[in-house]
Amino acid sequence: MKRLMLAGTFSALATVVTAGDVAPDDVVYGEYGDVTASLSGVAGDPAAGKEIMVARGKGNCIACHQVTALEEYPFHGEVGPSLDGVGEYRTAEELRGILANPKMTYEGTIMPAFYRVSGFTRPGDAFTGKAAEGPLSPLLTAQEIEDVVAYLQTLTD
Repeated sequence: MKRLMLAGTFSALATVVTAGDVAPDDVVYGEYGDVTASLSGVAGDPAAGKEIMVARGKGNCIACHQVTALEEYPFHGEVGPSLDGVGEYRTAEELRGILANPKMTYEGTIMPAFYRVSGFTRPGDAFTGKAAEGPLSPLLTAQEIEDVVAYLQTLTD
């Protein structure tokens, strides 16, 4: 029974972290939280990144951030800063680091770490109100992080 459970756990993780991906615990952060290396080794797709930005079951970035380019999608938040023009003043490396684990850049931020799987204090099991059991998966895959970075880089005015 234990072998079957472990095999299922490893196959579930394999769908999240593919062979070319940097594993969440292996991400190398710079002094200010930047991540120089691509997490997936594949260029990001801005169109896919846009979909992640507005998807409530994925990134849902607009729940906290206002983005004028996405004004056709309702319910923009005001918790985080506006992302208008972020592609002009943030590099891909900075954006990648902020998405992967924003606490490496902004220690006290409430922004979730979208590519982190360890070091949490009692993470929850979705919306059940119970503690998570077993290994955690990142909120976004390595490629989804790259896609969001590619989209954010298009926000230049």
